[in-house]
Amino acid sequence: MTPRFATDVITFYHPDFWGLDSADAVRAWALAHPVAFWERVMDALTESGVNGIELTFAPGDIASALRAFGSASAFGGELAARGLSVVSAFIADSDAPDWRDGDRLPEIVADAERRAGFLAEVGAELLVAGLPMRATFGTRPPFFVDAAYMSRMADVAHAVGEAVSRHGVRLALHTESHSTLWYERDIDLFMALTDPRYVWLCPDSCHIALGGGDPVAVARRHAPRIALAHWKDAVGPIDVHLTIDETVYARQQPYMTEPGEGIVDWRGWAQAMSRTPGACTVLIELDEAADPVAALRAGTAVARASLIAAV
Repeated sequence: MTPRFATDVITFYHPDFWGLDSADAVRAWALAHPVAFWERVMDALTESGVNGIELTFAPGDIASALRAFGSASAFGGELAARGLSVVSAFIADSDAPDWRDGDRLPEIVADAERRAGFLAEVGAELLVAGLPMRATFGTRPPFFVDAAYMSRMADVAHAVGEAVSRHGVRLALHTESHSTLWYERDIDLFMALTDPRYVWLCPDSCHIALGGGDPVAVARRHAPRIALAHWKDAVGPIDVHLTIDETVYARQQPYMTEPGEGIVDWRGWAQAMSRTPGACTVLIELDEAADPVAALRAGTAVARASLIAAV
């Protein structure tokens, strides 16, 4: 089976790609010109040979697609006319109700259902979410990722997963660096506490490696529940004691690299992925590539070679 190749819209967020001088300038320009933003992204996807996309936080979010084209069906039509499609949408923690606030569960579920309705209308079947971030090591009082915490997160995931399933959409949890679903132990605990009919996994090879974990081992253990995976490389384990605030994502960037240039065992990863329900899609994640077309071509070449070697 030949998989479809996809990427996250974040691939296209680098200021150099837009001839601008900062990420803030890109967001401001895209907000003012949503049609032009999406047309350039779609043209670049077509040129790269990648035909699937994961929506994320602004400017490549659901709200932006609706501003540009008026409806989910119109957005889907624009993509289809170019041979493209939506694979999934990612819920960024800055763009959604906090899962730690139990009193907000109705709001959390309603937000997820809104996104699932959009996904269903464009023909996509996956909503990707992350668990809340950890607290900076040494914070007082301490915040522990223990069984009680994970049980609460499982309750939220069950409510969200059941709600979006009524739209024909599956919920998959992403293994974000410095989040409460980062270490191998976090992943194993959360998956053990959640119902496989309603909660799926979206492992990220880079982020698991950044936490000192083995992405291939994780993928093999949880293969039956992997609905999608993010294929990304890491230069090595990250400092686990980074200050966790709004700057943590930018400080993670130097530890990330393009597929084939880091420590991920791509042959083992490809072999594990080929045995999952998400095997039909390979999502190459490249955070803010200055030349996204070239980077996507290189990334898909590594993935293809790894898939062939894994047979």
